[in-house]
Amino acid sequence: MTTYQEFHARSIRDPEGFWGEQAKLIDWHRPYDKVLEYAKPPFRSWFAGGLTNLCHNAVDRHLATRGAQKALVWISTEVDQERSWTFAELADEVNRFAAILKSLGVGKGDRVLIYMPMVPEAVFAMLATVRIGAIHSVVFGGFAAASLAARIDDAQPKVMVTSDAGSRGGKAIALKPLVDESIRLSKAPPAHVVIVNRGLDAGMARTPGRDLDYAELREKHAGARVPVAWLESNEPSYILYTSGTTGKPKGVQRDTGGYAVALAASMKHIYCSNPGEAYFSTSDIGWVVGHSYIVYGPLINGSTTIMYEGLPIRPDPAIWWKIVADYKVTSMFSSPTAIRVLKKQDPAYMAKHDVKCLKYLFLAGEPLDEPTARWVSDNLGCPIVDNYWQTETGWPILSACLGVEDTPRKFGSPSFPVYGYNVKLKDEVTGKEAGADQKGVLCIVPPLPPGAMTTVWGDDERYVKTYYGTFKDEMVYSTFDWATRDKDGYYFVLGRTDDVINVAGHRLGTREIEEAVQAHAGIAEVAVVGVADSLKGQVPMAFAVAKDGSRTATRELAAALEKEVMATVDRELGAIARPARVHFVTVLPKTRSGKLLRRSIQALCEGRDPGDLTTIEDPGALEQIRAALKG
Repeated sequence: MTTYQEFHARSIRDPEGFWGEQAKLIDWHRPYDKVLEYAKPPFRSWFAGGLTNLCHNAVDRHLATRGAQKALVWISTEVDQERSWTFAELADEVNRFAAILKSLGVGKGDRVLIYMPMVPEAVFAMLATVRIGAIHSVVFGGFAAASLAARIDDAQPKVMVTSDAGSRGGKAIALKPLVDESIRLSKAPPAHVVIVNRGLDAGMARTPGRDLDYAELREKHAGARVPVAWLESNEPSYILYTSGTTGKPKGVQRDTGGYAVALAASMKHIYCSNPGEAYFSTSDIGWVVGHSYIVYGPLINGSTTIMYEGLPIRPDPAIWWKIVADYKVTSMFSSPTAIRVLKKQDPAYMAKHDVKCLKYLFLAGEPLDEPTARWVSDNLGCPIVDNYWQTETGWPILSACLGVEDTPRKFGSPSFPVYGYNVKLKDEVTGKEAGADQKGVLCIVPPLPPGAMTTVWGDDERYVKTYYGTFKDEMVYSTFDWATRDKDGYYFVLGRTDDVINVAGHRLGTREIEEAVQAHAGIAEVAVVGVADSLKGQVPMAFAVAKDGSRTATRELAAALEKEVMATVDRELGAIARPARVHFVTVLPKTRSGKLLRRSIQALCEGRDPGDLTTIEDPGALEQIRAALKG
C-alpha cells in the first residue's frame, strides 16, 4: 500500500504522470495533447488540447448507468418542502434551462450572473450555463445592490437569473428590489432577467421586456435537448468573486478540465464518497464550497448531493442529523462556526437521530479550534477531518487524505499538504523557509495544481501582482495566511497576514467595509479590523471619526449614529459585512507617515500588547481606542 507521504511526493516529483492517472476519473470528448504546459510561469495549462464539459461529467455520463438514482435532494425548512431529482430528471431540467439561455442569445464565452437563494433552480442554472460553454458568476444572495452592481460591471453578463425572494428563519427576504437597484447602478446591465417566482413576494415589480418568468419559459422548452459544448480544458467555466485588500472584488477564474479532474480526485482521495452514496454539504452555492461540493464534486462523482435551505437550529438543532439519518449520508461537510452554534444548544439534540451511517465529518472555512473539534468528535463518534483551502484554489490545500491512507489526525490541525500542492512556509521578512514551530506565510510553489484559479477575470497583471508579488527571492503563490508546521509535519493555520477577515468562513475585505462605512455622509474617516470571536471566528470592528463632533457628544447621539452607519453598511455590502460595533473617536492611530496602525488597533480589541509604537504620530489616539472599548 502506498503511504500518503509517497503519494504526495510523487504528485510533486512527477506531476504529468500523477495527474495523467487522475484524469481517467472523468470523460474526455477528445484526449489532451499534454498533461502540463508551463512555458510562461506562473500561468500553466493542465490537460492542454483536451476537450471536455463540466455538465457532461456531472450529469450526462451517469445517465446510462445510474439514470434512476437520486442526483439532487433539496430540503427547505424555510418553506417546508422536500424534493428530489434523479440523474435523468436533472438532465431534463438542465436541458430546459440550457434551451432558455440559448433562446436569450447566450452562447459560448458569454456570462450568466446567478443571484439566487438555496433553491434547485440555481443548480439547474449553473449546470445549464456550463453545458452551453457559457461562464457563470454566482453571487451570494446576502450581498447588497451596490456589491451586486460591481460584480455585474466586472462580469458584464448577458442574462441574470434571480428569484423573487429568499427566506431566513421563516421570514421572506426580497431579492428582486436589490436586483432592480443593482441594474440601475450598473454600467453594463444584462439584457434579460429570468425570475424564479417562489410566491414569497406578492408585490414583486417587473420590468416589461427585460424581466422574464422562469416557469413560463420552462414550459415553453419542455422536452428540449441541447447538445453539450465541448471546451478546451483551459477555457473558463466560471467566475467567483472574492474579497481582497482593495475595495474592488477579484473575479477568480476557474478552468474546465483541471477543475473536473481535481474535484473527481478529491471526492475519492479526500472526501471518501463512493458513487451512489449521499453527500451533504451545508454551505451556500454563493460560496466556493457550494460550487465545488454541493454542485460539481458530488455530481461528477455520481453521488447523491443534498442541498439544504434553512438554519441549523430550525425547526430544532437536530435538523442536520435528521437529514443525515433519513438519507443515509456517509460524508458531510460543514464549517466550524456552524458546529459552534450547535455546541451552544441542548446536547440531547446530538443524540436524537441515528447517524451511524456517517463515516466522516469534514470542516473548513476558518481555523477549527480544538475544543469544538473534540466536542463534535465525541458526540458523533466519527472522524472529524479539518481541511484548509480558499476560493482561489477551489479544493483543499491542506487535509488528511483518508482515501489514500488513514493517517492519525491532530485536533486543531488540517494535517498535511494535499497532493499536487508544493507547500512552503516562508519567513515574512527574510523569505527563508520557516523551521519547525516557526510562524511563516503559507505559500505554494507553482505551478498550481489542476482546478486552482487560472487568473483574475480580465486582469492577468493583477493576478500576478496580487498572488505572486509577496517575495522577491522566489516566485511563490501567497495564501496570505500565517501557519506553523510541527516536528511531525502537521500544519496549523493561524489567520490572515493581510487586511482580509474571516467571518464565519466568509472572507471580507476590511477596505471594502471601510468604504461602505464612509458611504455615510457623517463619517470623515474609519478603520475596520477583524477581532477574534468565539462563535464566528472573527467579526469586523469599526473605529470612526465623525465629521461633526456634536453627533457623538452623548451616548444616545453616538448610538443613533452607530445605528445609521450599520444601516449604510447593510445597504452597501449586505448584513454579512455589518460591524459588530462602530466606536467613535476623534483621531485614529497612525504612523508619522500616515499609515493606519490596524494591527495595533486589532491587538487592543483582543486584549493583546499593541506592539512597537515608536513611529506613532499621536500616542493619545491609542488611548482613545482603549477608552472606546471600555465603553
